[in-house]
Amino acid sequence: MSVQQFRLPDVGEGLTEAEIVTWRVAPGDPVRLNDILVDIETAKAVVELPSPYAGVVDRLLAEEGQTVDVGSPIIAIRTAGDGPAAPPADEPAAATPAGDEPTADEPAVERTAVLVGYGVSAQARTRRPRRATRSVRPAEPARGPHTSRPPVLTKPPLRKLAKDLGVELTEVRGSGPGGRITRQDLLDHTTGPAPVADHRRDERLPVRGVRKATAAAMVASAFTAPHVTEFLTVDMTGTVEFVDRLKQDPAFQGVKVSPLLVASLAVLDAVRRHPDVNARWDEENQEIVRFADVNLGIAAATPRGLLVPNVKAAQNLPVRDLAVALNELAATAREGRTRPADLSGGTITITNIGVFGVDAGTPILNPGEAAILCLGALRRMPWVVDEQVVPRWTVQLSLSFDHRLVDGELGSRVLAHVGRFLEDPLWGLALR
Repeated sequence: MSVQQFRLPDVGEGLTEAEIVTWRVAPGDPVRLNDILVDIETAKAVVELPSPYAGVVDRLLAEEGQTVDVGSPIIAIRTAGDGPAAPPADEPAAATPAGDEPTADEPAVERTAVLVGYGVSAQARTRRPRRATRSVRPAEPARGPHTSRPPVLTKPPLRKLAKDLGVELTEVRGSGPGGRITRQDLLDHTTGPAPVADHRRDERLPVRGVRKATAAAMVASAFTAPHVTEFLTVDMTGTVEFVDRLKQDPAFQGVKVSPLLVASLAVLDAVRRHPDVNARWDEENQEIVRFADVNLGIAAATPRGLLVPNVKAAQNLPVRDLAVALNELAATAREGRTRPADLSGGTITITNIGVFGVDAGTPILNPGEAAILCLGALRRMPWVVDEQVVPRWTVQLSLSFDHRLVDGELGSRVLAHVGRFLEDPLWGLALR
């Protein structure tokens, strides 16, 4: 028997740390290969870590809520047999009495695929011969019944809400399928006399996870790329009518269609006409990198903070497929299931602050991108059409861009083209 330490792997692209959200196991629990051990929160997503070993949990080496560096041990697992655990690697093993004779070798262990890059060796291994002792060792006292916590079934956003409320999820009774804890279960558990608020006491919240990564990225972007923002008010009546027609089309049944889809099509068409806006500044090599694909990022407000997942090679998708991709992107982000791969590699971004009733803003660029388009609130306003003032649907657009890559002329042309497309989507699609 030996004790194997599982070290926190890099589950993303160059991540350096992660927070332990919820342990799914406790000391004494048996685990099989690829059983889920723990939920961790990185700077990009909540990720489940499977076990690279089969055996029994010996110790948990990190606590829930603790931030752990990549490469640090987080759990120890006893493997291969049911005897006492082998001494840790940094302690000398007990000497074997002289004259002991080896027994028959135990069978080799074949390699089994694991879901993380630790644990089973690439080659088959055999256990060292077990030696019989001359004296009979007293039997190890029987362990009492193990009182490990059952796995908590709920979604990552509710885990964060429980942490913010100071609620231990193992104490909440779940009413969902299979005992899953719902938001209402959590709120019902916390009902009771509210504590008297002490307004004289300041509250300190740890900065970590997504908020920490977002803050660092925004500071780096604001002080690295010279930002310029331009504004344009657009008659969106043509987009509203186009969206209504798509909703009635049988091909779009079951697919959510919104003005964001048309705005995405407008940005993709603007990039096709002006590819220099889909680029990044390579300071180290003093080069401008023009991207071959448009990985379209959509900023999403989630319980874990602001996330910007992106649709890979969005320029190749038909209109319906793009609508489906945008819906899936938003749904997985809100549920906290966005994969780290979906949060990296973006080339240009759209953010929609209109959903909060805000008319306009000056968005900060995502690091490594040249432009970001901001959509304001869709409002019915008086508009001049053929010398007549009539009510029309309008929106304010704002485009922020990196002035090292995009000068005023190019930025204006891009914003004007997006506005023209939103005024008449059929014209824009006809010219694709």
